[in-house]
Amino acid sequence: MPSSFTVRSASGYEQLMGRWSRQLAGPFIDFSGIAKGERVLDVGCGTGSLTFALPQAAEIAEVEAIDFSPIFVEEARRRNSDPRITISEGDACAIPFPDGGFDRALSLLVLHFVPAADKAVAEMRRVVRPGGVVAAAVWDHLGGMPGMRMMLDTVAAQDEQARSLRAHYCFQPMMRPDEMRQVFMAQGLESVEQTSLMIRMDYENFADYWDPFAAGEGPLGKYVAGLDPESRARAGEAVRAAYEAGQPDGPRSFAAVAWACRGVVPGGG
Repeated sequence: MPSSFTVRSASGYEQLMGRWSRQLAGPFIDFSGIAKGERVLDVGCGTGSLTFALPQAAEIAEVEAIDFSPIFVEEARRRNSDPRITISEGDACAIPFPDGGFDRALSLLVLHFVPAADKAVAEMRRVVRPGGVVAAAVWDHLGGMPGMRMMLDTVAAQDEQARSLRAHYCFQPMMRPDEMRQVFMAQGLESVEQTSLMIRMDYENFADYWDPFAAGEGPLGKYVAGLDPESRARAGEAVRAAYEAGQPDGPRSFAAVAWACRGVVPGGG
Protein backbone atom coordinates (compact mmCIF):
# COMPACT_ATOMS: atom_id res chain seq x y z
CA MET A 1 0.00 0.00 0.00
CA PRO A 2 1.67 3.23 -1.11
CA SER A 3 2.55 6.06 1.25
CA SER A 4 0.82 9.42 0.79
CA PHE A 5 4.16 11.20 1.24
CA THR A 6 5.48 12.90 -1.89
CA VAL A 7 9.22 12.51 -2.52
CA ARG A 8 10.98 13.94 -5.56
CA SER A 9 14.61 13.58 -4.54
CA ALA A 10 16.61 12.32 -1.59
CA SER A 11 18.42 15.64 -1.23
CA GLY A 12 15.14 17.56 -1.20
CA TYR A 13 13.75 15.26 1.45
CA GLU A 14 16.87 15.76 3.54
CA GLN A 15 16.35 19.51 3.60
CA LEU A 16 12.63 19.19 4.21
CA MET A 17 12.58 16.47 6.86
CA GLY A 18 15.59 14.14 6.97
CA ARG A 19 17.67 16.49 9.11
CA TRP A 20 14.86 16.66 11.65
CA SER A 21 14.11 12.93 11.67
CA ARG A 22 17.78 12.33 12.51
CA GLN A 23 17.36 14.55 15.56
CA LEU A 24 14.23 12.68 16.60
CA ALA A 25 15.81 9.23 16.15
CA GLY A 26 17.76 9.40 19.43
CA PRO A 27 14.82 10.28 21.71
CA PHE A 28 12.68 7.74 19.87
CA ILE A 29 15.23 4.96 20.44
CA ASP A 30 15.47 5.92 24.11
CA PHE A 31 11.68 5.62 24.40
CA SER A 32 11.44 2.41 22.35
CA GLY A 33 14.35 0.66 24.04
CA ILE A 34 17.12 -1.33 22.41
CA ALA A 35 19.41 -4.07 23.67
CA LYS A 36 22.63 -5.79 22.69
CA GLY A 37 22.26 -8.66 20.25
CA GLU A 38 18.76 -7.78 19.06
CA ARG A 39 17.40 -8.11 15.55
CA VAL A 40 15.48 -4.93 14.68
CA LEU A 41 13.14 -3.99 11.83
CA ASP A 42 12.90 -0.35 10.68
CA VAL A 43 9.58 0.12 8.90
CA GLY A 44 9.65 3.04 6.48
CA CYS A 45 13.35 3.79 6.76
CA GLY A 46 13.46 6.79 4.43
CA THR A 47 17.06 7.86 3.90
CA GLY A 48 18.11 6.03 7.06
CA SER A 49 17.68 8.41 9.99
CA LEU A 50 16.63 5.67 12.40
CA THR A 51 18.39 2.83 10.56
CA PHE A 52 21.86 4.26 11.02
CA ALA A 53 21.20 5.49 14.56
CA LEU A 54 20.30 2.02 15.85
CA PRO A 55 23.80 0.46 15.75
CA GLN A 56 25.16 3.55 17.48
CA ALA A 57 22.73 3.11 20.36
CA ALA A 58 23.54 -0.55 21.12
CA GLU A 59 25.54 -3.50 19.82
CA ILE A 60 22.64 -4.94 17.92
CA ALA A 61 22.98 -8.04 15.79
CA GLU A 62 21.07 -6.94 12.70
CA VAL A 63 18.89 -4.20 11.25
CA GLU A 64 16.46 -4.89 8.42
CA ALA A 65 15.14 -1.65 6.93
CA ILE A 66 12.32 -1.37 4.42
CA ASP A 67 10.71 1.52 2.55
CA PHE A 68 8.07 1.72 -0.15
CA SER A 69 9.98 4.38 -2.11
CA PRO A 70 12.78 3.21 -4.41
CA ILE A 71 14.26 6.72 -4.15
CA PHE A 72 14.69 6.31 -0.40
CA VAL A 73 15.96 2.75 -0.68
CA GLU A 74 18.59 3.72 -3.24
CA GLU A 75 19.84 6.61 -1.12
CA ALA A 76 19.91 4.60 2.13
CA ARG A 77 21.83 1.81 0.42
CA ARG A 78 24.31 4.37 -0.94
CA ARG A 79 24.93 5.66 2.58
CA ASN A 80 25.20 2.29 4.25
CA SER A 81 28.62 0.93 5.26
CA ASP A 82 27.50 -1.36 8.10
CA PRO A 83 27.29 -5.09 7.21
CA ARG A 84 24.67 -5.55 9.93
CA ILE A 85 22.23 -3.35 7.99
CA THR A 86 20.14 -4.57 5.04
CA ILE A 87 17.88 -2.17 3.17
CA SER A 88 15.15 -3.23 0.75
CA GLU A 89 11.86 -2.14 -0.78
CA GLY A 90 8.84 -3.20 1.20
CA ASP A 91 5.26 -2.35 2.10
CA ALA A 92 4.44 -1.50 5.74
CA CYS A 93 1.06 -3.20 5.26
CA ALA A 94 2.60 -6.40 3.87
CA ILE A 95 5.97 -6.69 5.57
CA PRO A 96 8.11 -9.19 3.64
CA PHE A 97 9.35 -11.20 6.63
CA PRO A 98 8.03 -14.27 8.48
CA ASP A 99 6.24 -14.23 11.81
CA GLY A 100 8.17 -13.56 14.98
CA GLY A 101 11.58 -12.98 13.44
CA PHE A 102 12.46 -9.68 15.14
CA ASP A 103 13.01 -8.50 18.69
CA ARG A 104 11.66 -5.04 17.83
CA ALA A 105 9.79 -3.39 14.97
CA LEU A 106 10.15 0.38 14.94
CA SER A 107 8.64 3.03 12.68
CA LEU A 108 9.75 6.67 12.78
CA LEU A 109 7.55 9.33 11.13
CA VAL A 110 5.84 6.92 8.76
CA LEU A 111 2.47 5.67 10.02
CA HIS A 112 0.67 8.99 9.48
CA PHE A 113 1.42 8.60 5.76
CA VAL A 114 0.02 5.05 5.60
CA PRO A 115 -3.72 5.14 4.82
CA ALA A 116 -4.33 1.80 6.59
CA ALA A 117 -2.07 2.55 9.55
CA ASP A 118 -3.78 -0.03 11.77
CA LYS A 119 -2.84 -2.73 9.26
CA ALA A 120 0.79 -1.58 9.42
CA VAL A 121 0.73 -1.90 13.21
CA ALA A 122 -0.74 -5.39 12.87
CA GLU A 123 2.06 -6.33 10.48
CA MET A 124 4.69 -4.95 12.86
CA ARG A 125 3.23 -7.03 15.66
CA ARG A 126 3.18 -10.12 13.43
CA VAL A 127 6.90 -10.04 12.67
CA VAL A 128 7.98 -9.46 16.31
CA ARG A 129 8.52 -12.37 18.69
CA PRO A 130 6.43 -12.79 21.85
CA GLY A 131 7.78 -10.40 24.45
CA GLY A 132 9.27 -8.15 21.77
CA VAL A 133 8.45 -4.49 21.25
CA VAL A 134 6.53 -2.57 18.60
CA ALA A 135 7.02 1.21 18.64
CA ALA A 136 6.20 4.14 16.36
CA ALA A 137 6.27 7.92 16.30
CA VAL A 138 4.35 10.42 14.14
CA TRP A 139 4.35 14.21 14.06
CA ASP A 140 1.55 16.06 15.84
CA HIS A 141 0.64 18.17 12.82
CA LEU A 142 -2.32 19.88 14.49
CA GLY A 143 -0.78 21.11 17.72
CA GLY A 144 2.91 20.31 17.67
CA MET A 145 4.31 21.62 14.38
CA PRO A 146 4.14 25.44 14.46
CA GLY A 147 6.70 25.79 11.69
CA MET A 148 4.57 23.77 9.28
CA ARG A 149 1.29 25.25 10.52
CA MET A 150 2.72 28.71 9.84
CA MET A 151 3.04 27.83 6.17
CA LEU A 152 -0.31 26.02 5.97
CA ASP A 153 -2.30 28.67 7.81
CA THR A 154 -0.80 31.41 5.67
CA VAL A 155 -1.68 29.83 2.33
CA ALA A 156 -5.06 28.66 3.66
CA ALA A 157 -5.98 32.31 4.14
CA GLN A 158 -5.51 32.75 0.39
CA ASP A 159 -6.82 29.56 -1.17
CA GLU A 160 -9.65 27.06 -0.72
CA GLN A 161 -7.45 24.21 -1.94
CA ALA A 162 -4.99 24.98 0.84
CA ARG A 163 -7.80 24.90 3.39
CA SER A 164 -8.70 21.40 2.21
CA LEU A 165 -5.06 20.37 2.42
CA ARG A 166 -4.86 21.70 5.98
CA ALA A 167 -7.92 19.73 7.03
CA HIS A 168 -6.27 16.53 5.79
CA TYR A 169 -2.74 17.36 6.95
CA CYS A 170 -3.72 18.08 10.55
CA PHE A 171 -5.73 14.88 11.01
CA GLN A 172 -3.74 12.17 9.27
CA PRO A 173 -3.74 8.67 10.80
CA MET A 174 -2.43 8.31 14.36
CA MET A 175 -2.28 12.07 15.01
CA ARG A 176 -5.20 12.59 17.34
CA PRO A 177 -4.46 12.44 21.08
CA ASP A 178 -4.47 8.81 22.29
CA GLU A 179 -5.18 7.47 18.78
CA MET A 180 -1.97 5.46 18.48
CA ARG A 181 -2.39 3.98 21.93
CA GLN A 182 -5.90 2.85 21.08
CA VAL A 183 -4.73 1.27 17.79
CA PHE A 184 -1.83 -0.52 19.52
CA MET A 185 -4.23 -1.94 22.11
CA ALA A 186 -6.76 -2.93 19.43
CA GLN A 187 -4.01 -4.94 17.72
CA GLY A 188 -3.45 -6.91 20.91
CA LEU A 189 -0.26 -5.28 22.14
CA GLU A 190 0.24 -5.14 25.89
CA SER A 191 1.79 -2.63 28.32
CA VAL A 192 1.07 0.11 25.80
CA GLU A 193 2.50 3.54 26.59
CA GLN A 194 2.21 6.80 24.70
CA THR A 195 4.21 9.99 25.16
CA SER A 196 5.38 13.13 23.37
CA LEU A 197 8.88 13.73 22.03
CA MET A 198 10.15 17.20 21.14
CA ILE A 199 13.00 18.56 19.05
CA ARG A 200 13.64 22.00 17.54
CA MET A 201 13.74 22.76 13.84
CA ASP A 202 16.37 25.46 13.30
CA TYR A 203 16.57 27.30 9.96
CA GLU A 204 19.37 29.54 8.76
CA ASN A 205 17.04 31.84 6.81
CA PHE A 206 13.81 31.87 4.83
CA ALA A 207 15.37 30.11 1.84
CA ASP A 208 16.47 27.25 4.10
CA TYR A 209 12.84 26.91 5.22
CA TRP A 210 11.05 27.52 1.91
CA ASP A 211 13.23 25.87 -0.75
CA PRO A 212 12.01 22.27 -0.17
CA PHE A 213 8.39 23.41 -0.51
CA ALA A 214 9.23 25.37 -3.66
CA ALA A 215 10.89 22.23 -5.06
CA GLY A 216 7.70 20.22 -4.54
CA GLU A 217 8.87 18.01 -1.68
CA GLY A 218 6.34 16.45 0.69
CA PRO A 219 2.58 17.07 0.82
CA LEU A 220 2.97 20.83 1.30
CA GLY A 221 5.50 21.03 -1.51
CA LYS A 222 3.14 19.13 -3.79
CA TYR A 223 0.55 21.83 -3.15
CA VAL A 224 3.03 24.63 -3.91
CA ALA A 225 4.21 22.91 -7.09
CA GLY A 226 0.61 22.68 -8.31
CA LEU A 227 0.03 26.43 -8.15
CA ASP A 228 0.27 28.63 -11.20
CA PRO A 229 3.36 30.90 -11.23
CA GLU A 230 1.50 33.98 -10.01
CA SER A 231 -0.19 32.12 -7.13
CA ARG A 232 3.09 30.43 -6.22
CA ALA A 233 4.88 33.77 -6.02
CA ARG A 234 2.06 35.24 -3.93
CA ALA A 235 2.15 32.26 -1.55
CA GLY A 236 5.93 32.51 -1.22
CA GLU A 237 5.81 36.19 -0.32
CA ALA A 238 3.04 35.64 2.21
CA VAL A 239 4.91 32.78 3.89
CA ARG A 240 8.10 34.86 3.87
CA ALA A 241 6.27 37.62 5.76
CA ALA A 242 5.06 35.06 8.30
CA TYR A 243 8.55 33.60 8.70
CA GLU A 244 10.22 36.98 9.12
CA ALA A 245 7.44 38.27 11.41
CA GLY A 246 8.49 41.88 10.94
CA GLN A 247 12.19 41.27 11.52
CA PRO A 248 15.06 40.91 9.02
CA ASP A 249 15.49 37.52 7.41
CA GLY A 250 17.75 35.17 9.32
CA PRO A 251 17.73 32.24 11.74
CA ARG A 252 14.44 31.00 13.18
CA SER A 253 13.72 28.10 15.54
CA PHE A 254 10.47 26.14 15.84
CA ALA A 255 9.51 23.45 18.32
CA ALA A 256 8.40 20.16 16.76
CA VAL A 257 6.46 17.57 18.75
CA ALA A 258 5.82 13.93 17.86
CA TRP A 259 3.46 11.41 19.39
CA ALA A 260 5.30 8.19 20.28
CA CYS A 261 3.82 4.85 21.31
CA ARG A 262 5.21 1.44 22.25
CA GLY A 263 3.70 -1.90 23.16
CA VAL A 264 4.78 -5.46 23.91
CA VAL A 265 3.78 -8.51 21.88
CA PRO A 266 1.97 -10.88 24.25
CA GLY A 267 3.32 -14.30 25.14
CA GLY A 268 6.80 -13.48 26.38
CA GLY A 269 8.18 -15.29 29.40
